[in-house]
Amino acid sequence: MAAYVLTQAGARCLMLEAGGDFDSARDSKWLEWQYDVPYHGGGDENKFDYFLAAVGGWQVPGEPYLTAPGEQFMWFRSRMLGGRTNSWGRISLRNGPYDFQPYSRDGKGFDWPIRYEELAPYYTYTERLIGVFGSPAGIENLPDGDFLPPPDPRCYELLVQQACGKLHIPCIPSRLAILTRAHRGRPACHYVSQCGRSCRLGSNFTSPVVLLNPARLTGKLEIRLNAMAREVLTGADGRAHGVAYIDKSSRREVRVRGKVVVLAASSCETARLLLNSRSPRHPNGLANSSGLVGRYLMDTVMSDVTGYFPALRNLPPHNEDGVGGMHLYMPWWNYGSERKTLPFSRGYHIEFYGGRAGMPMPGILSGTEELTGGGYGPAFKQACREVYGSFVSFAGRGEMIPNAASYCELDPQALDEWGIPVLRFHFQWGEEELQMAQHMQTTFQQIVEAGGGRVVASAGADRQWGISVGGQGIHEVGGARMGSDPKTSVLNSYCQAWDCKNLFISDGAPFVSLADKNPTLTIMALAWRTAENVVRLARQGSV
Repeated sequence: MAAYVLTQAGARCLMLEAGGDFDSARDSKWLEWQYDVPYHGGGDENKFDYFLAAVGGWQVPGEPYLTAPGEQFMWFRSRMLGGRTNSWGRISLRNGPYDFQPYSRDGKGFDWPIRYEELAPYYTYTERLIGVFGSPAGIENLPDGDFLPPPDPRCYELLVQQACGKLHIPCIPSRLAILTRAHRGRPACHYVSQCGRSCRLGSNFTSPVVLLNPARLTGKLEIRLNAMAREVLTGADGRAHGVAYIDKSSRREVRVRGKVVVLAASSCETARLLLNSRSPRHPNGLANSSGLVGRYLMDTVMSDVTGYFPALRNLPPHNEDGVGGMHLYMPWWNYGSERKTLPFSRGYHIEFYGGRAGMPMPGILSGTEELTGGGYGPAFKQACREVYGSFVSFAGRGEMIPNAASYCELDPQALDEWGIPVLRFHFQWGEEELQMAQHMQTTFQQIVEAGGGRVVASAGADRQWGISVGGQGIHEVGGARMGSDPKTSVLNSYCQAWDCKNLFISDGAPFVSLADKNPTLTIMALAWRTAENVVRLARQGSV
């Protein structure tokens, strides 16, 4: 997004990409069949499935990371042009007014130095550029946006919507960055339901198609692939004057210069770059006079339940294709008096998946022996056909309150393949996050029962209510938070480093809190605002 805004304004930009090229029109596994590929498309411990448009995963060869003894953290990295935007769920939710002022509401965490009203125009610019479907809902702390029409609900989604109605839980059209009508030269989605593979037609949002291609057409953007950034270079005056990177092909160091440096490497990688950028003026790492680089790392709180719905069993085969994601979802509904009775301060939204949407993946019917009676041959196959599509999984996505025990730092000894110090993670959920996971489990089970189903997979206290491992949500943010005081923040309200006036950050690192809303739309809106400010300062001669 920073490259898009800067080049549209006439700036010459050099982008360093640690991975290789990716062109969805050429490289997508969009229409391949499971039975034509290894293991019928089943994934492994490093990646969700064979088809996912993600080069890398939970582990990247030659690029390790460590966790502190007795703690857990999972770091998903995608080494390819466009990164995770090639495979993400495309859920695009605006943060609401409460989300920018959480400390003022409950005395926990920190307030942002900006308000919703300051970012609202950039949410609109972003939605109009990338294309987001949805519908006005008028729900508290869920700002409506500039939407394309939403797709119709599927059969199983209507069943869940009815169950939610009985419990007074809102269930509304989702808000996803997928085109339901032609938009800015890109065609409408025709419901292949495989968005995670990336779209050959560009009907869903990815940064190469929607942002980088237009930026390249200006003639102002150069992209260098397989360029593993090592540190930001600074001069005697403490200002940034370039970046040192390792060319993976030659394995040699290259130094490039620039009047302004913008980091958008993802939160943890950006923190790593800052900590590695030591100099006499910045002995503890660049922009780290506050000691807060890498600190207050956050991820989304997650917990899941799966239900079996007899009403969906043995339905006539029918087409439930659609976008590669949910057509409906449940925003957080307890902002009123109910909030005072809950044992946690923040909220969560509910995503759900099931029915016959998408092709069945390997293992889809594992554990159904109780329902099918087991067996062999044609009778068993028929029983499997009957139960296929009768399961719905509910996934909570909740807000974590930032805590001082969750952070990343440089390991004092370990280096990656390129000779760069690696990160060591510390991560802890607080008691409020555990209480939230318990509430998720209870709520999802109530929805299943209200829909006439029964729970077939859940978690209790012995499994900490099924709460996810830190980082597993792939929503890690924080590590270089913005603020109004250089003593308690890394960046100012325009994501400009207090200690280095020509250094800016345009990824998730500036986040002060992580609302239950998925962070990508906010990252892009903030990046637009940040880049626009870079242009303004450059024209004033201030950077």
